[in-house]
Formats: sequence, C-alpha cells, structure tokens
Amino acid sequence: MNQVRIGLIVAAAMIAVPGSAWAQKGGKPKRATPAAAAAPAPAAPAPAAAPAAPANVEIDADQPAGTKAVPAAPDAPAAAPVVPGEPGGLGDICQIDPSACPQVDLGAAAKRTLGEQMYAVQQIYALRNHRFETQLSGTFALNDQFVGHPGITPAFNYYVTNVLAVGINGAYYFNRDQPFNAQVRRAARVAVPLTEYQWAGAVNFTYVPMYGKFAGFGDFIFHWDAYVVGGVGAMATRPIAVVDPDNRIFKWQPKVAFNAGVGVRIFFNRWFAAVLEVRDYIYNEKLENLEIDPQPSRRSDESTWFGDSKLTNNVQAQLGLSMFLPFSWEYRLPK
Repeated sequence: MNQVRIGLIVAAAMIAVPGSAWAQKGGKPKRATPAAAAAPAPAAPAPAAAPAAPANVEIDADQPAGTKAVPAAPDAPAAAPVVPGEPGGLGDICQIDPSACPQVDLGAAAKRTLGEQMYAVQQIYALRNHRFETQLSGTFALNDQFVGHPGITPAFNYYVTNVLAVGINGAYYFNRDQPFNAQVRRAARVAVPLTEYQWAGAVNFTYVPMYGKFAGFGDFIFHWDAYVVGGVGAMATRPIAVVDPDNRIFKWQPKVAFNAGVGVRIFFNRWFAAVLEVRDYIYNEKLENLEIDPQPSRRSDESTWFGDSKLTNNVQAQLGLSMFLPFSWEYRLPK
C-alpha cells in the first residue's frame, strides 16, 4: 500500500516539472516573441588543445597505435673532475692508503741527472759541406830504418759536398842520419844507398765514407770520421853520399810523386778535431852508385855518381790538429 502511494507521488512530480517552465504570474503561459526566437544559440566550447609532446620523445614505429610514447632518457652528465680533499676524490684514497700518493719534490726531480741511453739515429755531428779545413801535423817515416825523416805537414781542404773535398798539402822535412850508422858503414865497408827529403807538395782529393761516435772518459762521447785521400804532386829528394862522401855532393832534385792514404778525425767539438793519417808518397828515386870510378879524375864527374833508379815508397805517419771554418752552420731539413 505504501509502495503505491510513493509511485503516485513520483509520477505527479514528473508531470508538474515541465508545466512549471511555462507558468507566469497570473497563471497563464506567455508566448515567445520573434526577437527572442531569432537569438542565436550559444557557441559550443572549443575543444581543448592537445598537450605538446616533449622534445626528447622516443617514437617506436613498431608499437601499436594508442601506445604512449616514452620520453628518452637525458644524456648522462659528464663526470665531475676529482679534486683532492673533496669527498669521493683523490684525498679519500690518500687517507686510506698514503703509499698510493707519494710526495714528489719537483725542484729536486728537475735537478736530477738523467742517465738514459739514446738509440735514435741522430743528425751528423759536424757537417763538412761547403766548409774549409786547415790541418797542421807532424810527420815521420815508417819504413826507413837508417834515416829519420821528421817534418811538419800543413794542409788545406775545401769540401764541395759533405763527403768530397779538394785541397792541397805540403811538407818540409828535417833529415836525421845517425852518426853511429855512418861509422858502422865505414868500418864494415857496407854500402847501403840512403836518401833524404827536402820538401813535398800535392793536390789531393778526399772522400769521407764513414762517420760515427764512441764513448770515452765516462759519459763524454767522441764523434769521428774516416777518410781516404789521394793526389799527385812533386817531391824534392837527393841521395846521401855513402860510398864516396869525400867527392860526391848531391843536389836536390824534384820528382813527380803520387800519394794515397787513409786517415781518421776525432772531434772535440763541431769545428776542432785531432787527425791521424798514414800516407804513402810514391816516386822514382835515383840511388847512389855503389862503385867508384877507377880513374881519380872522373870521380868528380856527376854522371858517375848515380846508379840505378828505384820506385820508392815513402810511408809517412801524420799526427796533428784540424780546424773547420766557419765554426757553426745551420741544418736545412727537407719540408
């Protein structure tokens, strides 16, 4: 019974609500005016704009439609430099293990002598290209056991290239025949033809095929080069009167002489060096006649003084100093 009442009340309320929209004062409905009917309907609200996609959005074409894009992970920031003394820096390591952070005295380390060995191929220590060389050496004979031939030997060379030079050299000799030898010859009546030298001069060509260095006197390094030399010139010689010294007095006569030798230079710096050289001067020598003319009147005739001619090898050892000019130069390396 109660349910029927409630249903009637609800139905009456639903019928009364639309009718109240037309109710006016006086209880009569009022018709709408034409102006009110022409009023435009309110505009529909504009749809909300879609939110802008973030700049770093990764789009996967293989994902099904409607799947939300996942923003890309930002680039990892660069690692901050480790500063000693800050938390997580080198200072923490040094506090845990002091041996891992040794203390270095930079001043003492800079003054420390380094004994490293260098195996790299270096530039030539002393360039010879377009430089002048002057030599002054002392010389002495190596293959004359009866007469000494000490002397002085100056030389002057110009290097056309770094290995080839043209130059001149000369020599002046001080002959020394031992008096004891002369007395023995007279007492034993043994005649040995002897020769003495006065001077020599030649035009030479020098070729330097080798150079290098060696260590000596601790850490000091000597640079050296080896050369061969050859040329042609003249040499003034004469026989020593042995068979008939009372009547024979020989004069100095120049002869054509060829020379060839080898030498080595040891450099003290880039322009000063010591020189050791062995050179053979080859010439044709006229020896003394070992026989005396039986006629005393002919003993003073010079044509009877000379005997055979012999090819003579005058082997000389030279030791001296060498100086290069100019003192310095500049390397010109290929670009």
